[in-house]
Amino acid sequence: MNIPTELKYTKDHEWIKIDGDIATVGITDFAQSELGDIVYVEVETVDETLDKEEVFGTVEAVKTVSDLFQPLSGEIIEFNEKLEDAPESVNSDPYGDGWMVKIKISDASEVAGLLSADDYKSLIGA
Repeated sequence: MNIPTELKYTKDHEWIKIDGDIATVGITDFAQSELGDIVYVEVETVDETLDKEEVFGTVEAVKTVSDLFQPLSGEIIEFNEKLEDAPESVNSDPYGDGWMVKIKISDASEVAGLLSADDYKSLIGA
Protein backbone atom coordinates (compact mmCIF):
# COMPACT_ATOMS: atom_id res chain seq x y z
CA MET A 1 0.00 0.00 0.00
CA ASN A 2 1.47 3.32 -1.12
CA ILE A 3 0.97 6.11 1.47
CA PRO A 4 3.40 8.98 0.74
CA THR A 5 4.61 10.60 3.96
CA GLU A 6 4.72 14.14 2.53
CA LEU A 7 0.94 14.23 2.01
CA LYS A 8 -1.97 14.78 4.39
CA TYR A 9 -5.04 12.52 4.49
CA THR A 10 -8.71 12.44 5.53
CA LYS A 11 -10.82 9.74 7.16
CA ASP A 12 -12.76 9.72 3.84
CA HIS A 13 -9.62 8.49 1.99
CA GLU A 14 -8.63 11.68 0.19
CA TRP A 15 -5.02 12.81 0.04
CA ILE A 16 -4.00 16.45 0.12
CA LYS A 17 -0.79 18.09 -1.06
CA ILE A 18 -0.41 21.60 0.36
CA ASP A 19 1.54 24.23 -1.61
CA GLY A 20 1.07 27.65 0.00
CA ASP A 21 -2.67 28.33 -0.08
CA ILE A 22 -3.35 25.76 -2.82
CA ALA A 23 -4.28 22.15 -2.02
CA THR A 24 -4.18 19.41 -4.65
CA VAL A 25 -6.65 16.63 -3.80
CA GLY A 26 -7.16 13.05 -4.95
CA ILE A 27 -8.17 9.70 -3.52
CA THR A 28 -5.68 7.38 -1.87
CA ASP A 29 -4.18 4.18 -3.20
CA PHE A 30 -6.28 2.34 -0.60
CA ALA A 31 -9.49 4.02 -1.81
CA GLN A 32 -8.89 3.30 -5.48
CA SER A 33 -8.09 -0.36 -4.72
CA GLU A 34 -11.29 -0.69 -2.67
CA LEU A 35 -13.38 0.91 -5.45
CA GLY A 36 -11.92 -1.20 -8.25
CA ASP A 37 -11.81 -0.07 -11.89
CA ILE A 38 -12.73 3.61 -12.04
CA VAL A 39 -14.75 4.50 -15.11
CA TYR A 40 -15.83 8.10 -14.47
CA VAL A 41 -14.95 11.08 -12.28
CA GLU A 42 -17.49 13.90 -12.05
CA VAL A 43 -16.71 17.30 -10.57
CA GLU A 44 -19.20 20.08 -11.30
CA THR A 45 -18.08 22.41 -8.51
CA VAL A 46 -15.22 24.28 -10.23
CA ASP A 47 -15.29 27.98 -9.25
CA GLU A 48 -17.52 27.18 -6.26
CA THR A 49 -16.52 27.76 -2.64
CA LEU A 50 -17.36 24.79 -0.43
CA ASP A 51 -17.05 24.10 3.27
CA LYS A 52 -14.92 21.30 4.65
CA GLU A 53 -16.65 17.89 4.25
CA GLU A 54 -19.14 19.08 1.60
CA VAL A 55 -19.41 16.85 -1.48
CA PHE A 56 -17.37 18.25 -4.38
CA GLY A 57 -17.91 15.42 -6.86
CA THR A 58 -18.26 11.70 -7.38
CA VAL A 59 -16.10 8.84 -8.55
CA GLU A 60 -17.77 5.97 -10.38
CA ALA A 61 -16.32 2.49 -10.47
CA VAL A 62 -17.73 -0.55 -12.28
CA LYS A 63 -19.90 -1.59 -9.31
CA THR A 64 -20.32 1.56 -7.18
CA VAL A 65 -20.42 5.35 -7.02
CA SER A 66 -18.74 7.22 -4.16
CA ASP A 67 -18.98 10.85 -3.11
CA LEU A 68 -15.82 12.94 -2.92
CA PHE A 69 -15.61 15.15 0.18
CA GLN A 70 -13.93 18.55 0.39
CA PRO A 71 -10.97 18.05 2.78
CA LEU A 72 -10.57 21.78 3.48
CA SER A 73 -12.85 24.81 3.09
CA GLY A 74 -12.11 26.79 -0.05
CA GLU A 75 -12.75 27.42 -3.72
CA ILE A 76 -12.33 24.65 -6.28
CA ILE A 77 -10.07 26.38 -8.80
CA GLU A 78 -9.19 23.50 -11.11
CA PHE A 79 -10.39 20.05 -12.17
CA ASN A 80 -7.96 17.53 -13.68
CA GLU A 81 -9.53 17.43 -17.13
CA LYS A 82 -7.31 14.50 -18.13
CA LEU A 83 -9.68 12.36 -16.04
CA GLU A 84 -12.49 12.98 -18.55
CA ASP A 85 -10.66 10.85 -21.13
CA ALA A 86 -8.58 8.68 -18.76
CA PRO A 87 -10.41 8.10 -15.45
CA GLU A 88 -8.37 4.90 -15.04
CA SER A 89 -5.34 7.06 -14.18
CA VAL A 90 -6.89 7.31 -10.68
CA ASN A 91 -6.22 3.55 -10.43
CA SER A 92 -2.80 3.51 -12.07
CA ASP A 93 -1.35 6.72 -10.57
CA PRO A 94 -3.57 8.02 -7.73
CA TYR A 95 -0.89 10.42 -6.38
CA GLY A 96 0.26 11.68 -9.78
CA ASP A 97 -1.81 11.84 -12.98
CA GLY A 98 -4.88 10.74 -11.01
CA TRP A 99 -5.23 13.92 -8.92
CA MET A 100 -8.75 15.35 -9.02
CA VAL A 101 -9.03 19.01 -7.99
CA LYS A 102 -7.09 22.00 -6.75
CA ILE A 103 -8.54 24.12 -3.95
CA LYS A 104 -7.68 27.66 -2.90
CA ILE A 105 -7.72 27.18 0.88
CA SER A 106 -9.88 29.70 2.76
CA ASP A 107 -9.13 28.54 6.34
CA ALA A 108 -5.51 27.45 6.82
CA SER A 109 -6.22 26.41 10.43
CA GLU A 110 -8.14 23.37 9.09
CA VAL A 111 -4.88 21.84 7.79
CA ALA A 112 -3.98 20.92 11.39
CA GLY A 113 -7.03 18.62 11.49
CA LEU A 114 -5.84 16.44 8.59
CA LEU A 115 -4.25 13.06 9.17
CA SER A 116 -0.53 12.35 8.83
CA ALA A 117 0.61 9.33 6.82
CA ASP A 118 1.07 7.38 10.08
CA ASP A 119 -2.42 8.37 11.28
CA TYR A 120 -3.89 7.26 7.95
CA LYS A 121 -2.02 3.93 8.09
CA SER A 122 -3.57 3.33 11.52
CA LEU A 123 -7.02 4.21 10.19
CA ILE A 124 -6.85 1.63 7.38
CA GLY A 125 -4.91 -0.94 9.39
CA ALA A 126 -1.84 -0.83 7.15
